Amino acid sequence: MSRREKIEAMLADEPQDTFLRYSLAMELDKEGDHDASLAKLLELTRDDPPYVPAFFMAGQQLTRLGRTNEARAFLRDGIEAARTQGDAHAAGEMSEYLAGLGDLGE
Repeated sequence: MSRREKIEAMLADEPQDTFLRYSLAMELDKEGDHDASLAKLLELTRDDPPYVPAFFMAGQQLTRLGRTNEARAFLRDGIEAARTQGDAHAAGEMSEYLAGLGDLGE
């Protein structure tokens, strides 16, 4: 059984477990299934409250895929979510990463 399959089996028992859902998104990314990974991360960003690390990971993944403008949007939303949740550290990390992406050209 692969790592992804193990995570999916655990999720069958605990479908709302945030860490398992995040772990599945990371495994899908490692396997190269970027669309599925990004869809899982997007779900996490829509939780109440949103899962802040999902914004950063989506931004990094989109950057690797050359989808820089989409990455910027995730990062901006993530910075706002982090600030709302009082997570200055995460907001700072995403701000630095966003600044490192340079100007708005792809």
